[in-house]
Amino acid sequence: MRIAVVDPASGIAGDMFLGALVDVGLDRKWLERLPAILGLEGVGVRIADVKRCGVHCVKVDFDIPPQPHGRPVSEIHALIDRAGIPPSVAQKAHATFDAIAGVEGTIHGVSTEKLHLHEVGSVDAILDIVGSIWGLELLGVETLFNTRISLGDGTVKTAHGVLPVPAPATLRLLEGLSVAHGPNGSGELTTPTGAALLKVLSKGPPPAEYKPARSGYGAGTRDIKGQLNAVRIILGESIGARDDGAGHHHLPHVEHLHVLSADIDDMSPEELAGAAETLRAQGALDVVLLDATMKKGRPGTRVEALVRPADLARLEEKILLHFTTLGVKRTDVVRTALRRESRVVNLGGHEIRVKVSTLPDGTVRAKAEFDDLNRVAQETMRPINDLRVEIATLIAEEHDTATVKHG
Repeated sequence: MRIAVVDPASGIAGDMFLGALVDVGLDRKWLERLPAILGLEGVGVRIADVKRCGVHCVKVDFDIPPQPHGRPVSEIHALIDRAGIPPSVAQKAHATFDAIAGVEGTIHGVSTEKLHLHEVGSVDAILDIVGSIWGLELLGVETLFNTRISLGDGTVKTAHGVLPVPAPATLRLLEGLSVAHGPNGSGELTTPTGAALLKVLSKGPPPAEYKPARSGYGAGTRDIKGQLNAVRIILGESIGARDDGAGHHHLPHVEHLHVLSADIDDMSPEELAGAAETLRAQGALDVVLLDATMKKGRPGTRVEALVRPADLARLEEKILLHFTTLGVKRTDVVRTALRRESRVVNLGGHEIRVKVSTLPDGTVRAKAEFDDLNRVAQETMRPINDLRVEIATLIAEEHDTATVKHG
């Protein structure tokens, strides 16, 4: 599996991310065409080979005509939808701007519908975010990790005035990731755009072992004496739990997620179940309802929703809307997850949806959707367990055949 490891030892910004991608092989001509692809007319692209602390780096700059001061989030989402970019790129770009809007809205007490993004809503930030996400896909990167992030120090000028480094939005976006303040006198090193890209794209710390294939450096604007002001990106192949001989690796990946929780003592079971289903439909990874004992011994229910960072603010609001709680608690968690895929298996002319996960030793585990099993069982008059066993056997045989073929 091709991975990328981002090393923000001197911080990270969107233009630095793009420069590093170019240095590891992203087509310069494609990047020069990107503004036109996104419908951003009159924007020039300058890609230069520079040195920072004696090390070759790539510097990316955009020449942008006068623009409005800030854009509503809805306008940015509409621009992404109009561009006709690959769906996987569009989904991550939407998630990145949602993450930014969520923290900005919380900080400034403004709903996302009324929020205008200033620095992060500018044309260069849009190009940085879409270009970085799309660039990773063009380079064949399947999973991205990051090492510790340097924040810088001092203050930074923003549309809202002079703020301490890191800026409030940057710090909120980096919750759950490993950071370090300084070095002294370095100024702002990590920007909200760079922080948002890591928040949405990174799976956390890199694996304990991997095979580097190529590395590159994206230059920051300043040439800081005695400091390599650049972000490094390492392309490589993951190794670990098992290699099946075909170059396929089965290392579980680590995800930085959040748990939103609230205690309820005045909703009926039907209401609780309906509200929980709404959260699932809105993008929660998992929702559980737990028995709880409230004050004065009253029986109650604790709702816990597992959510992605990009969905945190939006789903927190959904809990307040659909449950009767007066407050929502949040907890940062790290989840180690098996690699999985959804498939449709044809069993005697009947389609059954199956989730297939790959265990660390390379074997697979199949779990058929119960609703499909129940439907086919009624149509064929066969026991559900017989169907479940047959599907598991079929998936295992297909996996073994593929392994032998590629081996």
